[in-house]
Amino acid sequence: MSSSTTAPAPARSGLDSYFGISRRGSSIAQEVRGGLVTFFTMAYIIALNPLIIGTTPDKDGNLVSGLSAADPANIGPTIAMVAAATALIAGIMTILMGVVGRFPLALATGLGLNAMLAYVIAPQVTWPQAMGLVVWEGIIILVLVLTGFREAVFRAVPRPLRTGIAVGIGLFITLVGLADAGIVRPGNPLLQLGVDNHLLGWPMAVFVLGLIVLVLLFVRRTPGAMLITIVGMTVVAVILEAVLKIGAKLPDGTNPTGWMLNVPAIEGSFFSLPDLSLLGRVDLFGAFTVGPEVTIAMLMTVFALLLADFFDSMGTIVAVGAEGNLLGSDGNPERTREILVVDSVAAIAGGLGSVSSNTSYIESAAGVGEGARTGFASVVTGIAFLLSLFLAPLVKLVPSEAAAPALVFVGFLMLSQVIHVDWTDPEEGFPAFITLIAMPFTYSITVGIGAGFIFYVLIKLARGKAREVHPLLYVVAAAFVLFFAEGVIGALIS
Repeated sequence: MSSSTTAPAPARSGLDSYFGISRRGSSIAQEVRGGLVTFFTMAYIIALNPLIIGTTPDKDGNLVSGLSAADPANIGPTIAMVAAATALIAGIMTILMGVVGRFPLALATGLGLNAMLAYVIAPQVTWPQAMGLVVWEGIIILVLVLTGFREAVFRAVPRPLRTGIAVGIGLFITLVGLADAGIVRPGNPLLQLGVDNHLLGWPMAVFVLGLIVLVLLFVRRTPGAMLITIVGMTVVAVILEAVLKIGAKLPDGTNPTGWMLNVPAIEGSFFSLPDLSLLGRVDLFGAFTVGPEVTIAMLMTVFALLLADFFDSMGTIVAVGAEGNLLGSDGNPERTREILVVDSVAAIAGGLGSVSSNTSYIESAAGVGEGARTGFASVVTGIAFLLSLFLAPLVKLVPSEAAAPALVFVGFLMLSQVIHVDWTDPEEGFPAFITLIAMPFTYSITVGIGAGFIFYVLIKLARGKAREVHPLLYVVAAAFVLFFAEGVIGALIS
């Protein structure tokens, strides 16, 4: 910790002593305020995660609830289930971070990780099998933390590739958001703007207005800008649907100016007991028994999940700690091992809860900026998540057009990391470039990561710098070569 000429204030209570509230120059009131600010800046995940996890069918055409995606009536109940489970797992793991890690860090389903799960993994396996992969990813990270290998893994992947992965996922999320809002649609020859290259219909207006509001709130440094935007645009959408009866865009293409995913219609009570039937819907081994081609793809995807989760968490922990002056001389917080253990367990819990891997949220920095300095703030944030369990029916009112601006803006935030690559040096820049463009252009995060790894190794070999490549990267690059060649290999075998 940084030195100070002022002795820390003595603890006023057992609670104060356990969390070190006075020692870190904070107070219970300050921690409560900071914890609530963190909740309001990241509570959008309760509305956003269901629209990603809850609306995407698996290879059998089923939603994560097990209900058929062919029946639109099943989407609403599934979204409510995902919202409840998302809030529950986030609440439990954030409280655990506060009590065990004693660090002002909140956790919830990771954006980017849930997109990878929904749009890359689920179409190849069943949802329980996909969640099983998330559990394995969390177990691997936990083992890496407990055995001290996290530094070795961190060193194995060079900075340009890590940056390319983060930026690529940001572009991918942006494309998903634009598609969910109907702004980008299939066209001739590939994509088009809206309906026949025009922005038509009230749902698109909700998205455009929401994006404008979100940007203006963010540049004014308004706490909870994403949540305010989602809630505000949902209110607008509910009013529009009640007055104009817009209806849904149908799978056969009719009513093209309707709501893309969820119709914001008021039905029944806003309050109910949460439906937690998603908990435990996990198949740990099924994804590895569906055939050699899919098994190879799943192994690569688990590694991709591991990389994205592991490195994102490390960066978030350091960033939040730096914001609150909570880092020691080695650049790590006091209880680094405990913090990383909780973060790893959160990934496992996200799989067991059928809501995707839970990870540390950079939005925690907003609470730290508001004064949070200890794990007590995380306890407050976690309790707020648990209270939101009983508001899950409200989530069904949120159309994708109201939440999509948050996806697009998160893409912008992730794009800011592009400055960490030296684009004048092809040896460093091209692997990052191929990584970040392949993700949105192939609509596959895994493809982007694989292409980046392969080109990084090839360029190093061509430059006579084979010794600069970590041995782990050779193994991973070779595995990705098999991944890309699986079609050719399958044809030769057959």
